[in-house]
Amino acid sequence: MPDRAAVPGQPPVADLARVDERPRRAPEELAADAADEHRRRGLLRGPATRLGGLWLLLLLVVVACLLSIAVGSRSIPVGTVWQTLTDSRAIGDDAVVIRELRIPRTVLGVLVGLALGTAGALMQGHTRNPLGDPGLLGVAAGASAAVVLAIFVLGIGSPSGYVWFAFLGAMLGSVAVFAIGSSGRGGATPVSLALAGAALSALLYALVQAILVTDSSTLDSYRFWVVGSLSGRDSAIAWQVAPFIVAGLVLALANSPALNLLGLGEDVARGLGQNVLVARVVGIAAITLLTGAATAACGPIGFVGLVVPHVARAVTGPDHRWLVPYSALMGVALLLLADVVGRVVTRPGELQVGIVLALVGAPFFIALVRRRKMASL
Repeated sequence: MPDRAAVPGQPPVADLARVDERPRRAPEELAADAADEHRRRGLLRGPATRLGGLWLLLLLVVVACLLSIAVGSRSIPVGTVWQTLTDSRAIGDDAVVIRELRIPRTVLGVLVGLALGTAGALMQGHTRNPLGDPGLLGVAAGASAAVVLAIFVLGIGSPSGYVWFAFLGAMLGSVAVFAIGSSGRGGATPVSLALAGAALSALLYALVQAILVTDSSTLDSYRFWVVGSLSGRDSAIAWQVAPFIVAGLVLALANSPALNLLGLGEDVARGLGQNVLVARVVGIAAITLLTGAATAACGPIGFVGLVVPHVARAVTGPDHRWLVPYSALMGVALLLLADVVGRVVTRPGELQVGIVLALVGAPFFIALVRRRKMASL
């Protein structure tokens, strides 16, 4: 019996039947192939090698912490630093500077670096966007609006006073973005969340600018927070945000295996037994806790969450079980070293770490955008 005549522009019916007969790969096979690809990609391959890389990164973090304590507008010898750290009875001006100023600043830098590096890796993993940044969820915009309202309405002018307002604003901003992004027919997809975050951020920043242009005293207090800095924060702020950062890190590590499955596509992840909604909620909760706490403590600090995951991915490959801890430690090293550079280049003054990171991260961002644009042509 002859085949039916083929419709112009379409393959014959027999060819379509042969296409349908091709074997479809099971989700388990796709996951196994993805795991093999994760092991082959990156500069460091194999669990033992990547574990060794983590130890080297930890050593780099220790060196960065020592530099953060010893180097500044007032240089302190390494011997004095070691004596002060090991002997609580050490006295002198250098000991006071180390205990009262530099140790709290370094501890806060460690916490904020861990938070921003981890949040950036999670954000790029969930949105599958190489230009993804934690600020896409409206966290920074919500924190900024809350700080401005706290200064303008309540007259609060110290970082320790409005840190809780900043954290509350970050949480509310993230919840609002998730609610708006989930209200559509497709639910909370990466695209809908990014669009909702951009829209809410524009609205909140317009509110911030409207208040600042009408009240100069609010502008004077707000501009010291919004530039992003580790200076001027006492140890109380680190203790306030530490529990939220620790909780966010725990959620991030728990969310890492799910990100590997989501990278295969939501249908494949469901076929492997992964609850996609739970994975998204846990990831967004971790990003909100980490970014909200870091922004509340130090103000908006950009480019850490954008730059660090790309460097970590080049070293470890796309396996988030390694990418997340690498990004966390690299975030600490980058933030502390940038803070040290800001203290040295303008002695006896100081350049805020947010400005230093912008000078370093902007060329990286431009190069990344150009590479992605050329690849898409």
